[in-house]
Amino acid sequence: METDYLTLFLKYIRVERQYSEETAAAYREDIQAFNDFLTANGGAKAYTEVDRLDVNVYLSHLYDRHLTRNSIARKVSSLRSFYNFLVKNDLAKLNPFVYVQLKKHAARLPRFFYQKELDVLFQTVYADDSVMGARNAALLEVLYGTGIRLSECVDLQLADVDYDLKMMLIRGKGDKERYVPFGRYAATALQHYETVCRQPVMAKYGQTHQTVFINRHGGPITGGGIEYVLNQIVKKSSLTADIHPHMLRHTFATQMLNNGADLRTVQELLGHTSLSTTQIYAHVTKEHLQQDYRQFFPRATRESTKETEHDNEI
Repeated sequence: METDYLTLFLKYIRVERQYSEETAAAYREDIQAFNDFLTANGGAKAYTEVDRLDVNVYLSHLYDRHLTRNSIARKVSSLRSFYNFLVKNDLAKLNPFVYVQLKKHAARLPRFFYQKELDVLFQTVYADDSVMGARNAALLEVLYGTGIRLSECVDLQLADVDYDLKMMLIRGKGDKERYVPFGRYAATALQHYETVCRQPVMAKYGQTHQTVFINRHGGPITGGGIEYVLNQIVKKSSLTADIHPHMLRHTFATQMLNNGADLRTVQELLGHTSLSTTQIYAHVTKEHLQQDYRQFFPRATRESTKETEHDNEI
């Protein structure tokens, strides 16, 4: 198979689509896996020679490996995008993956924190009065208080934070920009962190960058570093589950909706391109649904005399 085609595609998604190195690596892995499968099952074929039969055999192979639907969907999506690129650039006539449809499955509800769990997290992080503890508190306040993605938190710059308006300029997927408000808790935690942690630590290690969140040596923190910090907070607390930054994003969205925000507002704050992506948060809290049911559905309770009489007659 023509390796130059793959090289061109990877260059396209990195340069023109502005995808990250991690995303490009995932595309490369998915396309290479398809190439390796064809080589091991009848010999290598040119990209332009792949047909529907090859695709169907490959899908059967993926199902036989008992991969999750999400894993298979990701691989198919990578290959479909690759062939779309080839067709648009007259390197192939047809996209053999264009008609592939996977069986739908029920969307997995996002894991979020209940209020009691949040209280434990914040009590734990504020009990740490060390220099890096101030950073950890600011991280937790910002991730929870804005709902931004892990990558967006990593890329946040000093100039992006307006304390007067209490707004952050966030650069999301595909370099799309949006403004996200933040509250006084996040503002206080950020300013405290800047004074007692960021400035002295950066001065100690001779760092001069403009990235908001730093590691213990004054350099810009990584996504893995933030995940490590959050898991350390959990270990110090009475909670048992692992924590991922996305759980704080899920919690932000869930609480916004539970407290009356409309889907369009939450969609804009989260930076979702499609409203359907945001809609999953409308289904995540059974407790809230039950509360609404009891409050707004007249036959949900048995307080009226007529209902009691009716029950006695049965």
